[in-house]
Formats: sequence, structure tokens, C-alpha cells
Amino acid sequence: MARIAGRGPQHDAKEAEIAQALSQRAAEVYREILGRAPEHDLVPSLDRIAAVAQLLGDPQRSFESVHVTGTNGKSSTTRMIERLLREHGLRTGRFVSPHLRDVRERIAIDGESIDELRFIEAYEEITPYLELVDARNAEAGNPRLTYFEVLVALAYAAFADTPVDVAAVEVGLGGSWDATNIIDARVAVVTPVGIDHERFLGHDVATIATEKAGIIKPGAIAVISEQHDDAAEVLLSRAAEVGATVFRESYQFGVSTREVALGGQLLTLQGAAAVYPDIFIPLHGAHQAQNAAAALAAVEAFLLSDGRDWAATDNSGEGTGLDIDVVRAAFADVDSPGRLEVVRRSPTVLVDAAHNPSGAQVLADSLEEAFGFTRLIGVVAVLEDKDAEGILGALEPVLHEVVVTRTSSPRAMAPDDLAEIAEDVFGDDRVTTFERLDDALDYAMGQSEIGGMIGGGVLATGSVTMAADVRRLFRLK
Repeated sequence: MARIAGRGPQHDAKEAEIAQALSQRAAEVYREILGRAPEHDLVPSLDRIAAVAQLLGDPQRSFESVHVTGTNGKSSTTRMIERLLREHGLRTGRFVSPHLRDVRERIAIDGESIDELRFIEAYEEITPYLELVDARNAEAGNPRLTYFEVLVALAYAAFADTPVDVAAVEVGLGGSWDATNIIDARVAVVTPVGIDHERFLGHDVATIATEKAGIIKPGAIAVISEQHDDAAEVLLSRAAEVGATVFRESYQFGVSTREVALGGQLLTLQGAAAVYPDIFIPLHGAHQAQNAAAALAAVEAFLLSDGRDWAATDNSGEGTGLDIDVVRAAFADVDSPGRLEVVRRSPTVLVDAAHNPSGAQVLADSLEEAFGFTRLIGVVAVLEDKDAEGILGALEPVLHEVVVTRTSSPRAMAPDDLAEIAEDVFGDDRVTTFERLDDALDYAMGQSEIGGMIGGGVLATGSVTMAADVRRLFRLK
């Protein structure tokens, strides 16, 4: 076959050289960002990120937004919202955290991770302003911008430069003081609130909900998933205080019917404007159906908030909602990497990023419903500041044995320490310890097939880092 005119070995070599240079520079940029205070070091102030944004011309004001917080389900719900908005013909941005493999996953435009060139250009555009704000803070004896604040500034600058019509933005930690909260979102979504990040957010549901309620802005529409009574009271009070309209699960929206289907589940979703039957999502678990209902209500709120009296909407399904074919197409194409994800077959290996007791309980319930394992071996690694006993306790009924190990995170609990906790929960005879994750997985896969057993499987869970490390070992993008 004739080579395309103008191309040849020299041209291909030049392209490869350019690609390598971009990759190297993108890696340098990430190392520079990574050198800042880590994202789990929450500083209760929006002053630094607001100062950078102001110097950049407040890029967050150039696009509409839907803001998502909660304890579990934030990333999946954010991804669903973005997919629905994109299927409706809007140019979208998406900001989620943390990432599984590459930091650029956090910042997506039209559903695709920001490319290396745009990532580099956006960083170089904001760098002089970061340095200026850092210098001002140093003079005042205050810390410089954190890792997470820089990523937020970079994302908002990239979204404005594209430009996008709307961004689906996931809160990093909490709400009120999270760097993402410089946006003035027309729609705020709160997925179920539970106990997590106690060091920063508080030790009870009401206190944590108070922090998360801060994303509900005056005049916005608040989409609130099913909540513990204490959290619901806080969120509804905040909505009333700022004059926000409330869409509440089980009142204005929800899951009407749900059936397990091959590769996912088939739903009937009650939206705030209409009923949407025969919705297939390629994700497992009642919690993902709940996330889908919240995402749908959020997109209805965003696209249909034209002055109608939402408070008068009943659950009859009458009225004009979103185009059902568009909704079906969007949901059928959603994904949520690292959330009950199959990364290998024969034996089946699942990864899930559950990292707190409530997330682990949801995971356990979903496993029993969606997978008929005859023998399931858990590979678990937990971060030091997490409730390891609560996580293991939720998983114990569905695991035949557990293999404890560590991930690549510097915050990972030592395997021997985790083993002591696991032995209290599972008993000595059901706990095995490996220092290396790859050795732990190899052992677990062998144990799942003891005696040629059919239907065995492996579940790797305990942290987002666990999901990322396992996906990397199986060479998933």
C-alpha cells in the first residue's frame, strides 16, 4: 500500500519525539503539583483559590455547573450527570477525584480526559498567578496553595478556555471549604451522608452534613438523596435558609422498579418531571440505581428549571420531562471505574474503592445481589486513618477468607497491624498476610479455585488506592 503523501519514517519519528516530549513535560507538571500539601490536608478557607481565580478573571463564572457532594456515590453520580448533559448536546466539563491512574482523569472535556498538551498549557497559564498568591501568603505567614487547589484552578481555567457549556463538579472533601466551592452552581446534589474523614469534617452525621450543605447556594435547586434523619434535617434547614428549591429522594424523585440484568440492571426512574421506564445502566447494586435517580433529577433541574412550580410536581409521572431516548442512550453508556468493576475473568477479580464502613456495607449487599460466587476471597488494604474494623466487619459475611496487604499509598496501614484487626473480625484461620499486593492477588486467585471450584472470585477493596493499584497490575487504562 502506498504511504500517505507527506508522511514517512522521518515524519513518524518526529511525531514520536513530540509525543515523548509532551509526556515528559506532563509528568514534570504533575511532580510540581504533587510537591504541594496533599489534598487530604483541608484548610478551612477559600481565600487562596478565590484569589487565584480572581487573577485569572474568575473562569468559573464563564460556565454553568452542577455541584455534587456526599460521603459515598459522588464520583458515580457526577459521571452520570455529565453523561446525561453531554447526550443532550451540551459541551461538558467534568471534575472528579481522586484519580485511579493518571491525574488527567480528574479533568475531562466532553467525556475524555484532558489531553497532555492542554493540561500543560493550562498549568503554564495559571502558574504566574499561583506564584503570586503563594508569595502573598508567605508574606502573611500563611500556607501556599495545596495540591487540590491547584488542580481546581487548572480545571476551571481549562473549562473556561475550551469553553464548556456546563461542568459537573465533584467536591473533593466536605463542601463549604472545598476549593471547588468557588462555583455558584445552579444545581447542588447531596448523595447519602455518612461518617468519613472525621479528622476534618467531624464525628457525627449532623456535623458532617453541615459542612456538605455549604454547596447549596441561594436560589439553587438542591437534589438530596435518601439521608439519615440528622443529615436530612441539616440539609433541609440549609435549603430553607438560602431559599433553595428541594428535590428530595422518595418525595420528588426515586427508583420505582429495579431488576438485575445481564451486565447491570434495568430501572424505572421517577424523575421530578416524569417517569422514565426501561433504563439500563451497566453498573451493579441498588446504590448505583439510587445514584442514577439523583443524576436524572439533577439534569432535569438543570435543563428544565424554567420557572415551573417544582413543589407542585407529584409522582404521577404526568408532564413533560426529558427525551426518554436520550436518557436511555446516556445511561446505557455510563461507567464508573473502580466501582464494583470486573478487571479479570476466570477467576473473576473485582475491584471496588469502598473505603469506609457504609461504603463497604453497600458493596457487600451489591455482591450478594449481582454475583453468585460460591467462594469469594477478599484482598484488603486500608489507609491508616480509616475505620478498618468497620470496613472488615461489613465485608465479613460475604468473604470466605481475607488476605490483608498494603497499597502504594504512603498512608497505607501496615499489613501486620491490619491483620490483627482482621483476626478479631474473621478469626485467625480466615486471615492471611502478604506484604506485596501482587503476591496477595496471586494467592487469592489460587484460593478462589481450590479443588477446581467453579464460581470462585476475588474482591480487592479497602481504598481508592487499592482500586488504582489493582487496575494498574491488570493493565487497565
